[in-house]
Parts: sequence; C-alpha cells; structure tokens
Amino acid sequence: MAVNLRGMFLCARAVVPGMRSRAYGRIVNVSSGTPLSGTGALHYATSKAGVIGFTRTLARELGPSGITVNAIAPGATLTELTGTEERRRHEEGAATRAIPRVGTPQDAVGAVLFLSSPSAGFITGQTLVVDGGRVMR
Repeated sequence: MAVNLRGMFLCARAVVPGMRSRAYGRIVNVSSGTPLSGTGALHYATSKAGVIGFTRTLARELGPSGITVNAIAPGATLTELTGTEERRRHEEGAATRAIPRVGTPQDAVGAVLFLSSPSAGFITGQTLVVDGGRVMR
C-alpha cells in the first residue's frame, strides 16, 4: 500500500499544481491485470485495484483543469529482476494469452506514450490492459 498507492498519491500531489497552472497535464499510473482477473496475492491485487480507483477519482477531480489521468494494467512482465521460478511460471502462463509470450517492459512503452500524448486528450479515467490478450473486457 505504501508504494502502490501512497507513492502515486505523493507523485500526483507533487505534479498537479504545475499542471493546473498550465491548464494541461497527463498522468499515467501503473496498475496490474491482477485485480481484473482476480488472481495473484490478495494484498498485491487489492493495492493495484486501489490504483484503478485512484485513477478514476483523480480523473474526475482534475478533468476541469485540463489534466487527464489514466492507468495501464500490464500482465506478467519479464525484467532483469525476474527470478528463475517466477520466469518459469510466467512462461507457462503465456499459453493463456492471445499473443502467447511473456511481456517485456518495452511492451508498455507505446501505451504510456499514447496516453501521455495530445492524441489522448479526450481519454481520461481509463485503464488500458497491456497483457497480450490474457484479460479481455
């Protein structure tokens, strides 16, 4: 909760005044697919569900100031910190995706760039799932 929710709150609190003064801003939070699929550790899924609620509420509060707030929900992602056992589980789960591979950090880049761009100026309060088609809604 301290990292996944309080950290986002503190970051938003730091950047919103400047965005309000410019009447423009883009906030993109990072949630997870776990609260959408009901899988994973309870404390993690709960904190990431909180990110989605935080994103939606903040979007309503900041919309009149010209600021959009969205989230991405990546699926299982391999990084240099992924351990051997976790990597094995991720790779086994890849078969459940429409795109049958494990994600990488680069897979989320396009979504973040789009939501941060002027092209997404009328999109707010949304959660974009970036998981290769594991969770479809």
